[in-house]
Amino acid sequence: MKRKKRGLEGVWRSEPSEPNRTRLCSYLRAYAAAINAAKNIFFAANIASAKNRPAELSRVVRGLLYPVPQDGIPDNSAARCEAFAQFFADKVALIRSGFDTILTAVSEDVARAPACPILMDSFQLIQPEDVDKVLGEVRATTCILDPCPSWLVREARGGLAEWVKVVVNASLREGIFPASLKLAVIKPLLKKPSLDPTQLDSYRPISNLPFLGKVVERVVAAQLQAFLVDTDFLDPAQSGFRPGHGTETALVALVDDLRRELDRGSVSLLVLLDLSAAFDTVDHGILLGRLAGMGLGGTVLQWLQSFLEGRSQMVSLGDTCSAPQPLTCGVPQGSVLSPMLFNIYMKPLGEIIRSFGVRCHLYADDVQLCHSFPPVTKEAVQVLNRCLASVSDWMRANKLKLNPDKTEVLLVSRKAEQGIGLQPVLDGVALPLKTQVRSLGVLLDSSLSLEPQVSAVARGAFAQLRLVRQLRPFLGRSDLATVVHALVTSRLDYCNALYVGLPLKTARKLQLVQRAAARLITGAAYRERTTSLLSQLHWLPICYRAQFKVLVLTYKALNGSGPIYLSERISSYEPGRSLRSSGEALLSVPPASQARLVGTRDRAFSVVAPRLWNTLPREIRQAPTLLSFRKALKTWLCAQAFED
Repeated sequence: MKRKKRGLEGVWRSEPSEPNRTRLCSYLRAYAAAINAAKNIFFAANIASAKNRPAELSRVVRGLLYPVPQDGIPDNSAARCEAFAQFFADKVALIRSGFDTILTAVSEDVARAPACPILMDSFQLIQPEDVDKVLGEVRATTCILDPCPSWLVREARGGLAEWVKVVVNASLREGIFPASLKLAVIKPLLKKPSLDPTQLDSYRPISNLPFLGKVVERVVAAQLQAFLVDTDFLDPAQSGFRPGHGTETALVALVDDLRRELDRGSVSLLVLLDLSAAFDTVDHGILLGRLAGMGLGGTVLQWLQSFLEGRSQMVSLGDTCSAPQPLTCGVPQGSVLSPMLFNIYMKPLGEIIRSFGVRCHLYADDVQLCHSFPPVTKEAVQVLNRCLASVSDWMRANKLKLNPDKTEVLLVSRKAEQGIGLQPVLDGVALPLKTQVRSLGVLLDSSLSLEPQVSAVARGAFAQLRLVRQLRPFLGRSDLATVVHALVTSRLDYCNALYVGLPLKTARKLQLVQRAAARLITGAAYRERTTSLLSQLHWLPICYRAQFKVLVLTYKALNGSGPIYLSERISSYEPGRSLRSSGEALLSVPPASQARLVGTRDRAFSVVAPRLWNTLPREIRQAPTLLSFRKALKTWLCAQAFED
């Protein structure tokens, strides 16, 4: 078409008659339409490839708009590769060398796992249909070590299932993880755009592993997860990488505790510990001892030892790779099993913290301690100091490095002066009290108003919306809605159970984002009312979305699919005598004497969840499945939100 366009341009220039001009203009319009159609197809295909993966979709959108990377590594030479490889290896070696010189009297006792009879000594072998299921679920992330693209393996899984089954079963039966799958490819990623790209410490290592290795890991992970559930081994406070648990459930429990304590007039200190390269410094001997202590033996323990040991990694920059560097410690980041193994490694820490009367929440290597006490009890900080000292001893004994300089402490109290003289101490470093910290991606402030969090979310969502607006001419409505859901709505919905009861002034910031997103998708004018647009898109307004999330968490907690630490906060209503409300699946609402402040009655999960639950129709409360509950709940909330 381009060649024909140029031909028509030449004809018109040589003979500028009206018929030639008409033919040229007509063809230019057809040419522009063809380009737009090609862009639509190209953009839609790229967006479809990353559907349901917000992080990947964000990278795709930015790649479409800005194809030239702005923060690439300036030097891709072999020398640069070797420098990165040596830097990442030296970083872990330096941390480990510090542990070798520190001897504590409690190290051996803390690290030793209690004896336990063997409860699982072999894996269950899989069938071709199991392989088909695993290949359909695992993400198609291709590594440069893979002989063919991983998406091709997924698409051809019908013909490859038998071959993959033989490989996986041989590994499970012999208790050996294939040596060819133990090499990881590291791609350095700039931590922040503002950092100097020429400095090695401005980058973090991102690990990429062979696809077949992840398939084997997923089979093992499924059986280990079932074992952990059956034995109830993990600590109740551990929320990372567990079914039914997540950052939102951990934060809901944490904020509920803080609000209830604030309601009682107590002062709370929230300590967010910072660990340096925690996954990379895990000691294999200690981890294997924990695995044996939980009842694993035989070929299961042998396979896990084979999985951990004999690993290596190399750095890849463009088409250049460094020489492989041996790994003597750590669990491989980017693998399927590593988060589960790290949870097992960290399991004893929760019991140590609670032995001092201090609450804790653990999400992977994010460790948070929460200590509440009356404001007149200044000696309570000494209890927290002893707890921190014990945690520090345990960390050293388990070859994990605490970073006091990056550890943060949030003071939650009604008055700022109540924090005078309450500075905790960690490894001889006084930890300053802050009025705002980021916990699992959410900004918490001293009064738990969440105004800084809402403002930050609104700014970030508007920035994403401006990015998406540039793609609008090339996307159909369904593709545009997919991008908006992934990049904008997901930000509004992250941990939005905490937004229940927000003041209208604060919630309006998020509502403005939602209205702008609705106008972008529908093409509505700026002054057009958005209530009908939200109803047309089946979008619940911000306040109702928060209620929806709280009620879903409540349903999960009541039906055994949520964490214990949430189900313990709500209880069924049991009248003292037979009433019409008997058998209605109602919940007990804490009386006003237990929740005096508006910020507690309207916003604490343990108070607002039963109140919202009891307003639901009986048939919704007694829905048989989570899916049917969500559908009925959204229909009911839409009727409440958009009723005339």
